[in-house]
Amino acid sequence: MPSLSHPSNWRAADLQQDQSWILSIDEQARQEMIKAVVAVADPNKTLFDYRREDFVWPRTNAFLSAALQEVKYRRGIALIKGLPRANLTAHQFEILTWGLGLHAGVPRPQGKETQYISAVRDAGVSYRTGTGRGYSSNADLDFHTDSADIVFLSCFNKAVSGGKTIVSSSMAGHDVMVREYPEQAKWLYEPIAFSRQGEQSPDEGPFVMQPVFSAQNDKWFGRWNWNRVRSAQKIEGAPQLSAEHHAALEQFDRVMRRPDIAFEMWLEPGDLQIINSHVTLHSRTEFTDHDDPDQRRLLYRLWVAPPDSEPLPACWRDLYRSCEPGTVRGGIRGFKHDTQCAEFEARQASACGMQTNFKIVHS
Repeated sequence: MPSLSHPSNWRAADLQQDQSWILSIDEQARQEMIKAVVAVADPNKTLFDYRREDFVWPRTNAFLSAALQEVKYRRGIALIKGLPRANLTAHQFEILTWGLGLHAGVPRPQGKETQYISAVRDAGVSYRTGTGRGYSSNADLDFHTDSADIVFLSCFNKAVSGGKTIVSSSMAGHDVMVREYPEQAKWLYEPIAFSRQGEQSPDEGPFVMQPVFSAQNDKWFGRWNWNRVRSAQKIEGAPQLSAEHHAALEQFDRVMRRPDIAFEMWLEPGDLQIINSHVTLHSRTEFTDHDDPDQRRLLYRLWVAPPDSEPLPACWRDLYRSCEPGTVRGGIRGFKHDTQCAEFEARQASACGMQTNFKIVHS
């Protein structure tokens, strides 16, 4: 298990010292976004009513393209600052996020309700349960990866206190494990059960089997979510972790939290964080919110399958439904993935020059 030499194998000091991964939108792009969003945003429309061509913003796309290059081929993380938050309502800001996603690839569903954008806010959900989801709570979250190639997180409001974002390079964690805990590192290439948190479609099982580390065509991939691993241990039929395997996972999680590995940052209103799930873990601290509902912490999360994705290891197929490059893959289909969803995904895939991995069946 050699050291992984790649720009996405960074330490916290690297992100602090070289901030080329942070892009600030200029006024031309900001005005371009305002004009496009105000012209098309309509509370009576569904997300599927919007088309990629509704958002004509060449200057904006230049910034987005630069950020995505950083996310896909370099560090695995980018931050775009200066989205026109003060000029837009919360709904318009959500549509802005959606429009950016339509120019990045095919948005993916994110849960049992088959939602294609998730409002990240405290909805009173308990995170530490077999069906809990962190984005609906105010809890301190485990380091984890989301179930999509690319993750957008745009900030509309921040909390009174707390809610700090933390990101870590899973490649950096791999190197520490190989160097300092080589015998335990071997366990991280062995498959373990990850719970679907009760959000599986009728044709899916309650858990998936994947290792933390895997590789395909000399490309390295990481996946981690302590909460889903713990939940899976309570599912009937899920393989139980040995004491040695469990200890290795605990050690890896501790490594990812080291101050030299974990980079802490505040997402300010108007910020858009984009990360590559295959090489980057993320987390968030607990937060205290505003009393005024209009000021409460609110971010919008979007999952995207990009047109230039890499082949995935075969062990990812159960989770992503496709391992082939450039396909519509990833996401959580949930309970409401219907013909309308499939038609949207096929239309958007065509606009992006991508392949879908399903057939549309009309009743």
